[in-house]
Amino acid sequence: MKAAVCREFNKPLVIEEVNLRPALAGEVEVRLAAVAICHSDILYAEGAWGGNLPAVYGHEAAGHVVSVGAGVTGYAVGDAVLVTLIHSCGHCVPCNHGQPARCETGVDRDHGPLTTADGGPLHYGLQTAAFAERVVVHASQLAKIPGDMPMDSACLLACGVITGVGAATNTAKIRPGSSVVVIGAGGVGLNAIQGAAICGAAKIIAVDLSAEKLAAAREFGATDGVLASEDKPHRVVKALNGGRGVDYVLVTVGAISAYQSAPQYLCRGGMLVMVGMPPSGAEVHYEPVNIAAASHVIAGSNMGDTMLTRDIPYLVGLYQQGRLKLDELVTRRYRLAQINEAIADTVAGNARRNVIVFD
Repeated sequence: MKAAVCREFNKPLVIEEVNLRPALAGEVEVRLAAVAICHSDILYAEGAWGGNLPAVYGHEAAGHVVSVGAGVTGYAVGDAVLVTLIHSCGHCVPCNHGQPARCETGVDRDHGPLTTADGGPLHYGLQTAAFAERVVVHASQLAKIPGDMPMDSACLLACGVITGVGAATNTAKIRPGSSVVVIGAGGVGLNAIQGAAICGAAKIIAVDLSAEKLAAAREFGATDGVLASEDKPHRVVKALNGGRGVDYVLVTVGAISAYQSAPQYLCRGGMLVMVGMPPSGAEVHYEPVNIAAASHVIAGSNMGDTMLTRDIPYLVGLYQQGRLKLDELVTRRYRLAQINEAIADTVAGNARRNVIVFD
Protein backbone atom coordinates (compact mmCIF):
# COMPACT_ATOMS: atom_id res chain seq x y z
CA MET A 1 0.00 0.00 0.00
CA LYS A 2 1.01 3.65 -0.26
CA ALA A 3 1.94 5.75 2.76
CA ALA A 4 3.47 9.17 3.44
CA VAL A 5 6.80 8.40 5.11
CA CYS A 6 8.89 10.79 7.21
CA ARG A 7 12.53 9.94 6.46
CA GLU A 8 14.10 13.13 7.81
CA PHE A 9 12.74 15.54 10.41
CA ASN A 10 11.54 18.88 9.07
CA LYS A 11 11.61 17.67 5.47
CA PRO A 12 8.72 16.85 3.10
CA LEU A 13 7.07 13.46 3.56
CA VAL A 14 7.74 10.89 0.84
CA ILE A 15 4.99 8.80 -0.76
CA GLU A 16 6.23 5.20 -0.77
CA GLU A 17 5.05 1.64 -1.09
CA VAL A 18 5.17 0.02 2.37
CA ASN A 19 4.16 -3.30 3.85
CA LEU A 20 1.30 -3.75 6.32
CA ARG A 21 1.02 -7.13 8.03
CA PRO A 22 -2.39 -8.71 8.68
CA ALA A 23 -4.34 -8.03 11.86
CA LEU A 24 -3.23 -10.22 14.76
CA ALA A 25 -5.24 -11.20 17.84
CA GLY A 26 -7.03 -8.16 19.27
CA GLU A 27 -6.40 -6.05 16.14
CA VAL A 28 -8.50 -4.75 13.25
CA GLU A 29 -7.49 -3.72 9.74
CA VAL A 30 -9.23 -0.63 8.36
CA ARG A 31 -9.21 0.76 4.82
CA LEU A 32 -9.15 4.51 5.31
CA ALA A 33 -11.52 6.93 3.63
CA ALA A 34 -10.18 10.12 5.25
CA VAL A 35 -7.44 11.30 7.60
CA ALA A 36 -7.06 14.85 8.89
CA ILE A 37 -3.85 16.84 9.31
CA CYS A 38 -3.32 17.48 13.03
CA HIS A 39 -0.64 19.78 14.48
CA SER A 40 0.61 16.87 16.57
CA ASP A 41 1.52 14.99 13.38
CA ILE A 42 3.30 18.07 12.11
CA LEU A 43 5.28 18.52 15.32
CA TYR A 44 6.38 14.89 15.23
CA ALA A 45 7.45 15.26 11.59
CA GLU A 46 9.41 18.36 12.56
CA GLY A 47 11.23 16.44 15.30
CA ALA A 48 9.74 18.49 18.14
CA TRP A 49 9.13 15.39 20.27
CA GLY A 50 11.86 13.08 19.01
CA GLY A 51 11.21 9.50 17.94
CA ASN A 52 12.78 7.10 15.44
CA LEU A 53 12.79 7.33 11.67
CA PRO A 54 11.61 6.39 9.13
CA ALA A 55 8.08 6.83 10.42
CA VAL A 56 4.47 7.11 9.30
CA TYR A 57 2.36 9.56 11.30
CA GLY A 58 -1.36 10.41 11.14
CA HIS A 59 -3.98 9.55 13.76
CA GLU A 60 -7.27 11.36 13.01
CA ALA A 61 -8.93 8.94 10.62
CA ALA A 62 -12.08 7.13 9.53
CA GLY A 63 -12.76 4.24 7.20
CA HIS A 64 -14.21 0.74 6.89
CA VAL A 65 -13.18 -2.52 8.52
CA VAL A 66 -11.64 -5.00 6.06
CA SER A 67 -10.50 -7.72 8.46
CA VAL A 68 -10.78 -8.63 12.14
CA GLY A 69 -8.14 -10.44 14.21
CA ALA A 70 -8.78 -13.31 16.58
CA GLY A 71 -10.66 -12.50 19.76
CA VAL A 72 -12.12 -9.20 18.52
CA THR A 73 -15.83 -8.79 19.11
CA GLY A 74 -18.20 -5.97 18.20
CA TYR A 75 -16.69 -5.25 14.76
CA ALA A 76 -17.34 -6.86 11.40
CA VAL A 77 -16.09 -6.42 7.85
CA GLY A 78 -17.72 -3.36 6.31
CA ASP A 79 -18.34 -1.45 9.55
CA ALA A 80 -17.74 2.31 9.36
CA VAL A 81 -15.35 3.30 12.13
CA LEU A 82 -13.20 6.05 13.57
CA VAL A 83 -9.52 5.29 14.10
CA THR A 84 -7.87 7.07 17.03
CA LEU A 85 -4.58 7.00 18.93
CA ILE A 86 -6.37 6.17 22.21
CA HIS A 87 -5.03 2.70 22.95
CA SER A 88 -6.52 1.06 26.03
CA CYS A 89 -5.04 -2.10 27.52
CA GLY A 90 -8.18 -2.61 29.61
CA HIS A 91 -6.37 -3.79 32.74
CA CYS A 92 -4.16 -0.98 34.12
CA VAL A 93 -5.44 1.27 36.91
CA PRO A 94 -6.63 4.18 34.69
CA CYS A 95 -8.38 1.79 32.27
CA ASN A 96 -10.12 0.08 35.17
CA HIS A 97 -11.19 3.51 36.44
CA GLY A 98 -12.82 4.37 33.11
CA GLN A 99 -9.97 6.60 31.91
CA PRO A 100 -8.66 4.90 28.75
CA ALA A 101 -6.97 8.07 27.47
CA ARG A 102 -4.63 7.77 30.47
CA CYS A 103 -3.70 4.11 29.83
CA GLU A 104 -0.33 3.32 31.41
CA THR A 105 0.52 0.34 29.19
CA GLY A 106 2.99 1.40 26.52
CA VAL A 107 2.90 0.49 22.83
CA ASP A 108 6.07 -0.60 21.02
CA ARG A 109 5.91 1.77 18.07
CA ASP A 110 9.19 0.53 16.58
CA HIS A 111 7.89 -3.02 16.09
CA GLY A 112 4.36 -2.37 14.85
CA PRO A 113 2.51 -3.67 11.81
CA LEU A 114 4.49 -1.57 9.30
CA THR A 115 7.72 -2.27 7.43
CA THR A 116 9.37 -0.58 4.48
CA ALA A 117 9.05 -2.10 1.00
CA ASP A 118 12.30 -4.03 1.54
CA GLY A 119 11.24 -5.26 4.99
CA GLY A 120 13.11 -2.68 7.03
CA PRO A 121 11.84 -1.05 10.25
CA LEU A 122 9.15 1.62 9.97
CA HIS A 123 8.03 3.53 13.07
CA TYR A 124 4.32 3.16 13.86
CA GLY A 125 3.64 6.85 14.53
CA LEU A 126 1.19 7.62 17.36
CA GLN A 127 0.36 3.88 17.39
CA THR A 128 -1.86 4.59 14.38
CA ALA A 129 0.21 5.49 11.26
CA ALA A 130 -2.82 6.77 9.38
CA PHE A 131 -1.05 8.76 6.66
CA ALA A 132 -1.58 5.61 4.63
CA GLU A 133 -4.22 3.80 2.63
CA ARG A 134 -4.83 1.21 5.39
CA VAL A 135 -4.03 0.74 9.08
CA VAL A 136 -3.88 -2.13 11.54
CA VAL A 137 -4.70 -1.00 15.06
CA HIS A 138 -5.79 -2.42 18.40
CA ALA A 139 -9.57 -2.80 18.60
CA SER A 140 -9.68 -0.34 21.52
CA GLN A 141 -8.65 2.41 19.07
CA LEU A 142 -11.90 2.15 17.11
CA ALA A 143 -15.41 3.51 17.50
CA LYS A 144 -18.36 2.79 15.26
CA ILE A 145 -20.00 5.62 13.33
CA PRO A 146 -23.12 5.73 11.15
CA GLY A 147 -22.52 4.36 7.66
CA ASP A 148 -24.05 7.43 6.02
CA MET A 149 -21.91 9.94 7.91
CA PRO A 150 -19.49 11.91 5.66
CA MET A 151 -16.07 10.41 6.31
CA ASP A 152 -14.17 13.68 5.91
CA SER A 153 -16.26 15.15 8.72
CA ALA A 154 -16.41 11.98 10.81
CA CYS A 155 -12.62 11.59 10.98
CA LEU A 156 -12.38 14.85 12.94
CA LEU A 157 -14.09 13.11 15.86
CA ALA A 158 -10.98 10.95 16.23
CA CYS A 159 -8.86 13.75 17.70
CA GLY A 160 -9.56 17.45 17.15
CA VAL A 161 -13.19 17.32 18.24
CA ILE A 162 -12.81 14.99 21.22
CA THR A 163 -9.72 16.90 22.36
CA GLY A 164 -11.44 20.28 22.34
CA VAL A 165 -14.95 19.28 23.38
CA GLY A 166 -13.59 16.80 25.93
CA ALA A 167 -11.36 19.43 27.53
CA ALA A 168 -14.51 21.41 28.29
CA THR A 169 -16.92 18.60 29.13
CA ASN A 170 -14.70 15.89 30.66
CA THR A 171 -11.64 17.65 32.08
CA ALA A 172 -12.95 21.07 33.12
CA LYS A 173 -16.55 19.90 33.62
CA ILE A 174 -17.66 23.46 32.90
CA ARG A 175 -20.67 24.48 34.97
CA PRO A 176 -23.80 25.98 33.37
CA GLY A 177 -23.81 29.78 33.64
CA SER A 178 -20.04 30.04 34.08
CA SER A 179 -17.49 32.14 32.17
CA VAL A 180 -14.80 30.69 29.91
CA VAL A 181 -11.78 31.94 27.96
CA VAL A 182 -10.48 29.78 25.12
CA ILE A 183 -7.00 30.81 24.00
CA GLY A 184 -6.55 29.84 20.37
CA ALA A 185 -9.38 29.68 17.84
CA GLY A 186 -7.91 27.02 15.55
CA GLY A 187 -9.33 23.55 15.05
CA VAL A 188 -9.06 22.40 18.66
CA GLY A 189 -10.02 25.83 20.02
CA LEU A 190 -13.23 25.95 18.01
CA ASN A 191 -14.16 22.58 19.47
CA ALA A 192 -13.34 23.74 23.00
CA ILE A 193 -15.72 26.64 22.33
CA GLN A 194 -18.37 24.19 21.14
CA GLY A 195 -17.77 22.13 24.29
CA ALA A 196 -18.19 25.18 26.53
CA ALA A 197 -21.45 26.01 24.76
CA ILE A 198 -22.69 22.42 25.14
CA CYS A 199 -21.97 22.70 28.88
CA GLY A 200 -24.13 25.83 29.09
CA ALA A 201 -21.43 28.47 29.72
CA ALA A 202 -22.95 31.96 29.78
CA LYS A 203 -19.84 33.81 28.61
CA ILE A 204 -17.37 32.25 26.15
CA ILE A 205 -14.53 34.57 25.15
CA ALA A 206 -12.15 33.55 22.38
CA VAL A 207 -8.61 34.99 22.42
CA ASP A 208 -6.50 34.80 19.26
CA LEU A 209 -4.05 36.84 17.20
CA SER A 210 -6.33 36.65 14.14
CA ALA A 211 -9.47 38.78 13.76
CA GLU A 212 -10.66 36.31 11.11
CA LYS A 213 -10.39 33.41 13.56
CA LEU A 214 -12.24 35.40 16.21
CA ALA A 215 -15.09 35.90 13.75
CA ALA A 216 -15.14 32.14 13.12
CA ALA A 217 -15.17 31.53 16.87
CA ARG A 218 -18.50 33.35 17.12
CA GLU A 219 -19.94 30.93 14.55
CA PHE A 220 -19.00 28.07 16.86
CA GLY A 221 -20.50 29.56 20.03
CA ALA A 222 -18.17 32.27 21.33
CA THR A 223 -20.02 35.26 22.78
CA ASP A 224 -17.01 37.58 22.48
CA GLY A 225 -13.58 37.80 20.90
CA VAL A 226 -10.41 39.52 22.08
CA LEU A 227 -7.24 40.00 20.07
CA ALA A 228 -4.22 38.56 21.87
CA SER A 229 -2.21 41.48 20.49
CA GLU A 230 -4.19 43.93 22.63
CA ASP A 231 -2.29 45.66 25.42
CA LYS A 232 -3.09 43.50 28.45
CA PRO A 233 -5.85 41.37 26.86
CA HIS A 234 -6.71 39.90 30.28
CA ARG A 235 -8.00 43.33 31.30
CA VAL A 236 -10.21 43.44 28.21
CA VAL A 237 -11.58 40.02 29.16
CA LYS A 238 -12.32 41.13 32.71
CA ALA A 239 -14.14 44.21 31.41
CA LEU A 240 -16.31 41.91 29.28
CA ASN A 241 -16.99 39.71 32.31
CA GLY A 242 -18.28 42.32 34.71
CA GLY A 243 -14.87 43.26 36.07
CA ARG A 244 -13.83 39.82 37.27
CA GLY A 245 -11.72 36.99 35.93
CA VAL A 246 -13.29 33.98 34.27
CA ASP A 247 -14.04 30.61 35.83
CA TYR A 248 -12.12 28.58 33.25
CA VAL A 249 -9.26 29.17 30.81
CA LEU A 250 -8.62 26.52 28.16
CA VAL A 251 -5.30 26.91 26.33
CA THR A 252 -5.65 25.08 23.02
CA VAL A 253 -2.42 26.18 21.34
CA GLY A 254 1.13 25.09 22.03
CA ALA A 255 2.46 28.64 22.36
CA ILE A 256 4.44 29.30 25.54
CA SER A 257 3.29 32.93 25.57
CA ALA A 258 -0.32 31.71 25.79
CA TYR A 259 0.49 29.47 28.74
CA GLN A 260 2.49 32.16 30.50
CA SER A 261 -0.37 34.66 30.39
CA ALA A 262 -3.24 32.21 31.00
CA PRO A 263 -3.54 32.56 34.82
CA GLN A 264 -4.05 36.32 34.45
CA TYR A 265 -7.51 35.67 33.02
CA LEU A 266 -8.73 33.61 35.97
CA CYS A 267 -10.95 34.58 38.88
CA ARG A 268 -10.20 33.27 42.36
CA GLY A 269 -10.82 29.54 42.36
CA GLY A 270 -10.64 29.42 38.56
CA MET A 271 -9.29 26.48 36.56
CA LEU A 272 -6.57 26.50 33.88
CA VAL A 273 -6.81 23.55 31.47
CA MET A 274 -3.70 22.76 29.43
CA VAL A 275 -4.68 21.30 26.06
CA GLY A 276 -2.21 22.54 23.44
CA MET A 277 1.17 20.79 23.47
CA PRO A 278 4.39 22.79 23.01
CA PRO A 279 7.64 21.14 21.88
CA SER A 280 9.60 19.18 24.47
CA GLY A 281 11.75 21.40 26.66
CA ALA A 282 9.52 24.46 26.44
CA GLU A 283 8.79 25.90 29.89
CA VAL A 284 6.59 28.44 31.66
CA HIS A 285 7.23 30.04 35.03
CA TYR A 286 4.51 30.70 37.61
CA GLU A 287 4.88 31.85 41.19
CA PRO A 288 3.40 29.12 43.41
CA VAL A 289 2.36 31.71 45.99
CA ASN A 290 0.04 33.35 43.46
CA ILE A 291 -1.51 30.02 42.42
CA ALA A 292 -2.04 29.03 46.04
CA ALA A 293 -3.35 32.43 47.17
CA ALA A 294 -5.91 32.52 44.36
CA SER A 295 -6.89 28.84 44.83
CA HIS A 296 -6.29 28.22 41.14
CA VAL A 297 -6.53 24.71 39.70
CA ILE A 298 -4.20 23.63 36.88
CA ALA A 299 -5.18 20.51 34.94
CA GLY A 300 -3.79 18.76 31.90
CA SER A 301 -6.14 17.33 29.30
CA ASN A 302 -4.89 14.55 27.02
CA MET A 303 -7.28 13.72 24.18
CA GLY A 304 -10.06 15.37 26.17
CA ASP A 305 -10.03 12.53 28.73
CA THR A 306 -12.21 10.76 26.20
CA MET A 307 -13.88 7.39 26.61
CA LEU A 308 -14.72 6.34 23.06
CA THR A 309 -17.63 4.06 23.96
CA ARG A 310 -19.28 6.87 25.92
CA ASP A 311 -18.33 10.03 24.05
CA ILE A 312 -18.47 9.12 20.36
CA PRO A 313 -22.17 8.08 20.34
CA TYR A 314 -22.95 11.25 22.32
CA LEU A 315 -21.07 13.50 19.88
CA VAL A 316 -22.51 11.77 16.83
CA GLY A 317 -25.96 12.38 18.30
CA LEU A 318 -25.21 16.07 18.79
CA TYR A 319 -24.00 16.27 15.18
CA GLN A 320 -27.14 14.61 13.89
CA GLN A 321 -29.22 17.08 15.92
CA GLY A 322 -27.33 20.04 14.45
CA ARG A 323 -25.82 20.92 17.84
CA LEU A 324 -22.21 20.04 16.96
CA LYS A 325 -20.52 21.51 13.90
CA LEU A 326 -18.30 19.06 12.01
CA ASP A 327 -18.78 19.78 8.31
CA GLU A 328 -17.87 23.42 8.94
CA LEU A 329 -14.49 22.39 10.37
CA VAL A 330 -13.25 20.94 7.06
CA THR A 331 -11.33 23.63 5.19
CA ARG A 332 -9.88 21.78 2.19
CA ARG A 333 -9.58 18.23 0.89
CA TYR A 334 -6.43 16.75 -0.66
CA ARG A 335 -5.20 13.46 -2.08
CA LEU A 336 -2.40 11.54 -0.37
CA ALA A 337 0.05 12.70 -3.05
CA GLN A 338 -0.72 16.29 -1.97
CA ILE A 339 -0.05 15.77 1.73
CA ASN A 340 2.91 18.16 1.89
CA GLU A 341 0.74 20.89 0.39
CA ALA A 342 -1.94 20.16 3.00
CA ILE A 343 0.65 20.32 5.78
CA ALA A 344 2.11 23.61 4.53
CA ASP A 345 -1.34 25.16 4.39
CA THR A 346 -2.00 24.01 7.96
CA VAL A 347 1.33 25.38 9.22
CA ALA A 348 0.53 28.71 7.57
CA GLY A 349 -2.58 28.93 9.76
CA ASN A 350 -5.01 28.84 6.84
CA ALA A 351 -7.02 25.80 7.90
CA ARG A 352 -9.41 24.69 10.59
CA ARG A 353 -8.73 21.15 9.43
CA ASN A 354 -7.31 19.95 6.12
CA VAL A 355 -8.28 16.39 5.26
CA ILE A 356 -6.66 13.74 3.07
CA VAL A 357 -9.34 11.72 1.25
CA PHE A 358 -8.95 8.29 -0.37
CA ASP A 359 -11.00 6.48 -2.99
